[in-house]
Amino acid sequence: MKFSCEKALLQSAILTASRAVSTKSTIPALEGLLLEAEDSGTVYLTGYNQETGIRSAVQADVTEAGSMVLPARLFGEIVRKMADDTLLFQEDKLKVHISCGMSEFDLMGIDPEDFPELPTVEYQNSLDIQEQTLRSMIGQTLFAVSLDESRPIHTGTLFVADDEGLTLVAVDGFRLALRREKVEQKNGSFEFVVPGSSLAEVEKICRETDEIVNIHQGSRHVLFKIGSTILITRRLEGEFLAWRQAIPRNNPVKITADTRQLLSCIERVSLIVSEKLKSPLRCVLKDGEIDITTKTAIGNAHDCCPVEGDGGGLEIGFNNKYMMDALKAASVEKVTLELSSPITPCIIVPAEGEENFLFMVLPVRLKADY
Repeated sequence: MKFSCEKALLQSAILTASRAVSTKSTIPALEGLLLEAEDSGTVYLTGYNQETGIRSAVQADVTEAGSMVLPARLFGEIVRKMADDTLLFQEDKLKVHISCGMSEFDLMGIDPEDFPELPTVEYQNSLDIQEQTLRSMIGQTLFAVSLDESRPIHTGTLFVADDEGLTLVAVDGFRLALRREKVEQKNGSFEFVVPGSSLAEVEKICRETDEIVNIHQGSRHVLFKIGSTILITRRLEGEFLAWRQAIPRNNPVKITADTRQLLSCIERVSLIVSEKLKSPLRCVLKDGEIDITTKTAIGNAHDCCPVEGDGGGLEIGFNNKYMMDALKAASVEKVTLELSSPITPCIIVPAEGEENFLFMVLPVRLKADY
C-alpha cells in the first residue's frame, strides 16, 4: 500500500473514525484503525467497537492499493504532530513508513484479516434530513437517555417516522424529551431505537450545514451517512415506553416564563446543592411569579422568577438538574410550563410557534417539614 495526501484531511478522518475505536478489547485489531487504500483515489479509515462502526473517507493520491491496521492512538498522535504538509504513507508486509517534511516514522501494523467486518445493513426503510437539523434533534433529546443498563431499551433514543415527520424520544424514568421535525420519507411509518452512545457520535460528526444525512434502517442495524463518513450501529431491541400515553396534556395550570430568566433563577438556588448535598427545589407557583427555595446542610437559598399566568399556589418539588437540563435544551426565548398537581409531571413546551419539542419532568415528593 502506498499513498500520499494532505495532513489536515487525514487528521480529520482519523479523528472521526477513532470515535468508534475500542479502548480495551480482547481483539487487538479493534484498538486500531483499519486503513484501506483503493485505486480510485480514496483511503478509508474504519474504527469499530462491535457496537458502533465509523468509516471515514479521504481523497488521496493512491499509487498502490492495500489495507492494514494501525494502533489508533499512536497513529493519530503521529499525524497530529506532523508538519502541515503532504504526508507520504508506504507499507510493505505490514511494515509502515510514514513521512512528512523532515519527519519520519517506521511502525509495525496488524494484519487487516484480524479486523472484523462492519455489519451489512439491508435497507428496509430510509429517510433524509439536514445535518444541522439532526444535530439539533439529537442535542435536545440525548440528555434524557437512561444510563441504567437494567432497562437496555431506554439507553437509546426512539426514532419514529410517520405522517407527522420524524420524532425523537428519550426517557430515563425521571424525565422525557421529545423533538419533532417535518421530514419527507417514502416508506410509510416505521420506528427503531439507536443507542445513546452512538447518537452522541452522530451529533459530533454532524456539522451546522444544510447537507443531507441519509439514515437507513435494517433488521438489526442502522446506518447514518454523513458526508464522506458512515456510522453503523446496532439497533436496541425491546419494548419502549408508550410515550404518547405517558404525557399528560390536559393540565389546568399553565404559566409562561422567560427561558433564560427561569434557568438563571434555578442555577442560583442550586449553588448550595451538590452530589453530596442533594435537595429538591421547592417551587410555589403564584400569580405572576414562581417562588423557588431549597435548603441543605450548608444553608438555605431562595429566588423568585416572574411569569405570565397564575399557578394558584401550587407547591411542587423538582430535581434541580433535571429542570436545568430541560431548560438548557429549550431553543426558544419563552417556554410554557403545564402542571396539574404536586404528584403529576411538569410539561415544558414552546410558548409560541410550532410545538417541535416537549420535555416532561417528574416531580419529587417534598417532606412535610421542608
